[in-house]
Amino acid sequence: MKNGVWIGILMTLSLSGCYQSEYQKILKRELARNVRYDSLFLGLGFGMEAKQFYTHCWELNKKGLIMQGPSNLFVQYELHSPDVKSKTYMWFYPDFTDNKISKMRVEFSYEAYAPWNTELANDKLLADIKNLFEKWYGGTFIKETNKAGDKTVWVKVDGNRRIRLFIKNVSTVAGDFSDMTLVNSETENIEK
Repeated sequence: MKNGVWIGILMTLSLSGCYQSEYQKILKRELARNVRYDSLFLGLGFGMEAKQFYTHCWELNKKGLIMQGPSNLFVQYELHSPDVKSKTYMWFYPDFTDNKISKMRVEFSYEAYAPWNTELANDKLLADIKNLFEKWYGGTFIKETNKAGDKTVWVKVDGNRRIRLFIKNVSTVAGDFSDMTLVNSETENIEK
């Protein structure tokens, strides 16, 4: 190969390494602010120790606000909001890093979902939850698609807190809240 071809290849590779998605730009900007947003929902937050989480959930359960979710793997909460079309359940459970909440996984489903009921399809549920979260947490979510183009994620980053929402299956919207100060943001992508 001639030198000009090699230079062209090297320039293309170096320029492609410089490209940052809108999500990566927002993440970098928000982390640089050094502002913490640890609040999640129902009085739960990043940094809460495992024992505190279980005690807090026990108290919420005694008040009738939450209950044990499917297969004892999640906590179940019924969303009470005029912003959702139909009775909606939220299931959640945290990941712990050094015995403290670092990530909260969530799932949502309309109770009355049925394949023939297009008004309660997963895309309608995603829109409801995204709109509800924009009211709860302020701002707007951006739409990101993976490189393969087969997965779409709605994402919002405030300081250290990243919130993602996506369609999990025909009846469920999933998402998570992540403390991005505990994630290697150099290797982090929208799919993780």
